[in-house]
Amino acid sequence: MSEPELHRFGYQQELRRTMTVRDLVVYGMVFMVPIAPFSIFGSVFDGSSGMVPLTYVIGWVAMIFTAISYREMSRAFPIAGSVYSYAGRGIAQPAGFLAGWAILLDYLLVPTLLYVIGAQAMANVVPGVPQWAWIVLFVLLNTLINLRGIETTATANKVFLYAQLLVLAAFVVLAVIGISRGSGGAHWSGTPFFNSAEFSPSLVFGALSIAVLSFLGFDAISTMSEEVTGGSRVIGRATLLALTLVAVLFVVQTYLAALLVPGKTQFESDDAANNAFYDISNLIGGRTFEIVVALAVAIGTAIANSLVAQAATSRLLFSMARDGQLPRFLRHVHPVRRVPEKAILLVAGISLVLGLFLVGQIALLSSLVNFGALFSFLLLHVSVVSHYLFRRRDRNFGLHLVVPLIGFVIIGYVLVNADIHAKVGGLVWLAIGVLILVFFKVTGRSANLTPAEGEPAPGEKQSS
Repeated sequence: MSEPELHRFGYQQELRRTMTVRDLVVYGMVFMVPIAPFSIFGSVFDGSSGMVPLTYVIGWVAMIFTAISYREMSRAFPIAGSVYSYAGRGIAQPAGFLAGWAILLDYLLVPTLLYVIGAQAMANVVPGVPQWAWIVLFVLLNTLINLRGIETTATANKVFLYAQLLVLAAFVVLAVIGISRGSGGAHWSGTPFFNSAEFSPSLVFGALSIAVLSFLGFDAISTMSEEVTGGSRVIGRATLLALTLVAVLFVVQTYLAALLVPGKTQFESDDAANNAFYDISNLIGGRTFEIVVALAVAIGTAIANSLVAQAATSRLLFSMARDGQLPRFLRHVHPVRRVPEKAILLVAGISLVLGLFLVGQIALLSSLVNFGALFSFLLLHVSVVSHYLFRRRDRNFGLHLVVPLIGFVIIGYVLVNADIHAKVGGLVWLAIGVLILVFFKVTGRSANLTPAEGEPAPGEKQSS
């Protein structure tokens, strides 16, 4: 979208437009972490009775509906802010604030969680260095990269992605050789995709809850809407492409890994499940390759994934501050590097404080980060129906009613069955957001989000 088009929404072009479709796909893939199954393979294996690749296929199908809703809203409103902007203009300003506030919980805690995971992984590689020192190092490195500008961030994303893909390629080659040689009794089979003895509808729904959460992060692509080149369709195209590419990588690596633990549907203990992928790596490549995999997990989470998470969170803070929904200082953009400098520094500060305070608390952080994203996805699907069917009088019922309805049901199911800590923490966070909305209303600070030219403002009825 060009600068004149951005003016239709009441904004000026402040961020630098250099991101291409390729940059966005890399950004999204790094956020989702192509080697994510390395660290959670065992738990997904136990939850799916060994059918891990089937779980990721189900997850991809489930999240496609949400990705399509993102694509449709990014075309209607190609501006920074992601679901905050979409719900605020597609439904009404209060809905936008709650969507932004909800996903902010996810975005603020994700970098912290990743730093803590990375620090724990590095403690196993270099036990003499305390975990808090790794957290400080990771935060400083990512902040410096993000402050240098979006071009530097995009370049770093490519380096980190290629490094992960290189390790993944090595795993695939070694795994294929190991299976062909029968290492540990391994043999080629379709059982990881479908095991009739273990398959059941309840298992599918249980796998759905696991799989959907594995794909969270593709939505962050939409936070880059004001830094892309090539028009409003770029965001949606990159979102679907990144989601599909990562799904393929997830399925391939977990299929090969599952074949290397033949005859199993459960691991003997939590410790065995946690170390499952590392043990498999040792089986096919020895101790050296096991260390390489552990380092790849640490770097992929604490540096690569956290880097894009910090960038996405700062853009959301920038967008909400620009509309007066958060303190105005967060809308500050560096005059040369054209990045939301103060928002980046705030995210770094929060991540550092929480990371040092919650060292080792991976389970607690994991239970909290998902609620915000899932709740905001619900409002995203509602915004598609509200904007296209009710405001624009569009009659594409398949794309603008059936798709968001299926997406809403899937996300709703996962949210209802979420961990109790996630629901309690998430509802408390939302309650705080509602109180802030009431304060805005009482003090007359509610934002008037400007729609595109020729369309009614959120909440207005379109004249017939």
